[in-house]
Amino acid sequence: MTDTTSGAVAARPDLLALTADTLAALANRGLVKRATKELDAGTVPALTTDPDTTVRARFGDGTTTALPPGKGLDDGECSCVAPGVCRHLIALVLAYQRRAEARTDGGAPVPVADWSPGSTDDAALAEAVGARPLAVARRTFERGYAAVVHRPSPDHPEPRVELPTCTVRFPVPGEIAYALTDAAASLRGEVVALAVWAFRAADAAGTDERSVPVQVGGRATAPSAAGPVLDAAVGLAGELLAEGVAHVGPVHGGALARAGAGLTAESLHWPAGALAELTDQLTAYADRNAHYRPELVAALVTELYARRRAATLPGVLGTLEAGDTPLRRVRLTSLGCRVHGTPQSLICEVYFAHPGAGTVLVLRKTWTAAEGKELTGHLLSTRRVLATPLSSLAAGNLVSESVRRTPSRALTVARGRLGTTTITPVGAAWTELPEPLLVRDLSALTAGWEGRAPRLIRPRIEAEAVHVVALSEVESVGYDPGEQRLEAVVRDASGTPALVTSGHRPECPGALYALADALERGATHVSGSVHRSGGGIRIDPIAVLTPAGVVVPDLAPGDGSTALTAAVHRPSDPLTAVLDEAISAMSAVPHSGLRHLNSPARSRIDEAATALSHTGLTRAATLLRAFLDALDNGAAPNEEGLAARCDAWLEAQLHLLVSSEVRSSQTEFVAASAPAPGRVPKVDQVVAGSADHGAARTLRALIAAPGELV
Repeated sequence: MTDTTSGAVAARPDLLALTADTLAALANRGLVKRATKELDAGTVPALTTDPDTTVRARFGDGTTTALPPGKGLDDGECSCVAPGVCRHLIALVLAYQRRAEARTDGGAPVPVADWSPGSTDDAALAEAVGARPLAVARRTFERGYAAVVHRPSPDHPEPRVELPTCTVRFPVPGEIAYALTDAAASLRGEVVALAVWAFRAADAAGTDERSVPVQVGGRATAPSAAGPVLDAAVGLAGELLAEGVAHVGPVHGGALARAGAGLTAESLHWPAGALAELTDQLTAYADRNAHYRPELVAALVTELYARRRAATLPGVLGTLEAGDTPLRRVRLTSLGCRVHGTPQSLICEVYFAHPGAGTVLVLRKTWTAAEGKELTGHLLSTRRVLATPLSSLAAGNLVSESVRRTPSRALTVARGRLGTTTITPVGAAWTELPEPLLVRDLSALTAGWEGRAPRLIRPRIEAEAVHVVALSEVESVGYDPGEQRLEAVVRDASGTPALVTSGHRPECPGALYALADALERGATHVSGSVHRSGGGIRIDPIAVLTPAGVVVPDLAPGDGSTALTAAVHRPSDPLTAVLDEAISAMSAVPHSGLRHLNSPARSRIDEAATALSHTGLTRAATLLRAFLDALDNGAAPNEEGLAARCDAWLEAQLHLLVSSEVRSSQTEFVAASAPAPGRVPKVDQVVAGSADHGAARTLRALIAAPGELV
């Protein structure tokens, strides 16, 4: 053995690459702080290096530790009785780094290592994760799975992979053994192997993009076993379209629930999620609940058909993903909460940023008022969730060992294990979030959305658009009494303007006043859903960070009687207005049913078609006219005629929904004012502006006869 003072201090570059944050993730922050404090106090172990580069440390109390090469901290050796990664192993790493820093006079900044975990062969992978986890991962590989690969960049030097229910990071170049994941320890080896193979698939694709979605192993097509289950679910949606929500009974709701269970059993989580929402809508209508929305029913029916039509595309069905995944000890930062529903039944959604995974998770809870009582968001603020008042949870940091995450990024906490969950004030945690959770340049964020698949067939991710936006200025705050909407013009840290907009909701009467007050009191950050709309960027706010702390408007007191400064009314552009009206008119079909559609509903669709034509949106108008023609082909059609009506409605509905999304997401290719007839860009032209030609193919697959934009 040789002392490190006479050996090459860079013999173990893996130890030099371990940052304090990485060490905290591998163990916990308390151990890192304790080891650092002891070293600062002079309790420094004696270090030696073996010929095979195993680093050993001997402490003053006789404790000895060793870290062999090619192994992670979990495989380190220590003579103390502490289980797992102990403070002695942490101290060994920190002492080794300090010795190296002293010999190199501080050293130079380490450049970003442009490496790929996919370069690791299966033999090295088996040595790093174990043979049994590798065998389990191999079975998943044979079935096939989807992932998103993120290569190293100056902003994010750690390569990482987003798997359906967890994220895997590789903080040490060339060393798989140090991989970090938010999955539970029992799943670590399996998900690390899946992440390595995802990188291997991305490398084989030959693209140099920093973020690459991949389909790994298996086949890109839907499994044959899924066909009958999916067909049965779509068949039930067709029956609903024929009879209408207003005419089906509870038996149909039960059939939808059973079909949803069948989809879940086949791991077809995205159509299962749509079917679950559809079932909830039928229940809401039967209960005369204000949660019922005909436009949502129409969109969900369309989504089921669209997913079956595009089932051969990777990731459309969410196939072969775990129902949920237990996570290891995680630290989550609350981004506020959203309350919606009726005074008799309120749903609260608490949003949590997961910095280690770069994702937002959602914890959902429903409250029902006692008979004769009504609920508001403020009344819920004192209700307890995870043994903590909702107001504290919505503005705090959550550390838990009992969390599970679904493919849609919904969050659950195991019952009976609240003792393993702690909640502390959020403090300045928002300002320390990594990108893209924390956004400083909204234009760069929205530019990254180009070429995405339509929402109808994208993965059904909760809080997909939720971010924290750093603000440099709040230019104006005002209230539009006609729309009952608060609007504030803000600028992000890079100067990009955005519109913070929130409508009045009776269940949260004090929300708008609290939002206006927070924005006017020096708001530095706002959390919310970020969208492109009407040629600009809009933020639907969830919470606001001010110098005094986090403000959650939906939980604020007040009765809504406080006067607000008036704002100039902002009319919607003609394209958006006619599209919205057409979508609303077509939603009467699944509500009333193709068999029962009345004259007023037909007249409204006819008027919508006329408005589309007058605005220059002739393709959309033609599809609506084709649907009306199908309705007129016989007063009581046979099954063949009913199928023709259904197909005509679906073609028009698909075109409207996809076109509406293209209208908002591709604003640079569409004029803000009404174009002249015949001058509207075609779908192909709009999508050609994106580098992602796969999006163009997806649009063509969904819209049978692509013509004008709408």
